[in-house]
Amino acid sequence: MNTRMRRAAVAVAATTMAVSLAACGSAKESGDKTSTESAKKGDDLKIGLLLPENVTARYEKFDKPIIEKKVSELTGGKAEVVYANARQDATLQAQQVDTMITGKVDALIVDAVDAKAIENSVKKAKDAGIPVVAFDRLAEGPIDAYTSFDNEEVGRVQGKALLEALGGAAKPTIVMMNGSITDPNAALFKKGAKSVLDGKVTYGKEYDTKEWKPENANANMEGAITALGKDKIAGVYSANDGMAGGIIQALKSAGLSKLPPVTGQDAELAGVQRIVSGEQFMSVYKPYPQEGVVAAEMAVALAKGEKLDTIATSKVDNAGTKGIATVLVPVVSLTKENIKETVIKDGIYTLDEICTAKYKAACTAAGLK
Repeated sequence: MNTRMRRAAVAVAATTMAVSLAACGSAKESGDKTSTESAKKGDDLKIGLLLPENVTARYEKFDKPIIEKKVSELTGGKAEVVYANARQDATLQAQQVDTMITGKVDALIVDAVDAKAIENSVKKAKDAGIPVVAFDRLAEGPIDAYTSFDNEEVGRVQGKALLEALGGAAKPTIVMMNGSITDPNAALFKKGAKSVLDGKVTYGKEYDTKEWKPENANANMEGAITALGKDKIAGVYSANDGMAGGIIQALKSAGLSKLPPVTGQDAELAGVQRIVSGEQFMSVYKPYPQEGVVAAEMAVALAKGEKLDTIATSKVDNAGTKGIATVLVPVVSLTKENIKETVIKDGIYTLDEICTAKYKAACTAAGLK
């Protein structure tokens, strides 16, 4: 049964008042529920897109336009993408889901602020006959599909790079700056990193950083420097680039003449520039175009009532749903040596964007011309 048929069934079972309210939920709609659904044909769809925050550059710079473009391509330009950003507020995101349901979207793509808190909203969407694609992090609830990167592999890539930068020293002391405990991906990054680092390093200090915020990572790092001593920190595992920026600022403010290696993730422009200048050792480049394309393909197929057999390559479970159709996109360790072959080749950034006046000399030294 496709989305429109499911929603028609829900409408028949609802009270007269609910049907009346549903009938006036969109400027595009007129008449009763049945006539509205009959009027929608082919690829004339509404896809809801809910992203978690706008501090990390990737969401609005890459994910949103990539998904919008692919949805348009798949539907001959007939589909509408309805967008909302939660600005790291789980309560706001729940309200945004309610708005999408009231607006009768045909499918939802959701990157949850809080994977557990979103569960009730996912159930509401399901009850309304709206399929949900979990994007980038696996949300709880009756999810229909999921696409992300291999998040344990992200952590392993970061851990391997940090060990490489540490040069084989015997159990050097590191600071481990993990992401937010509300994000299931953070636990997977940590698990993957520790599978590589355990037994090879000493964890001088370890933090779960509230809301992934750079300022919180900065404060945590200042605490670690005070507790351990600035010269006792051989390296820093940072789960993403935004936090790496806060960490590096704390290290510089402590007066370190030579910064220890710091990891990252997301290949943010500032992170890439820090890699070029030598302030940050590496990041994890996640090919956003691939992930966004898959999310769009899943959402459009589900909105049309189609199966995901030709899209999904594996299955995962969340706490309450088994066998969720899944695509995991591979990741790449981004260092000074492969910037040209990754973010520049894929059109994420141009040389001019990376090699501003401040970084021109460093770019020349790195062979970026």
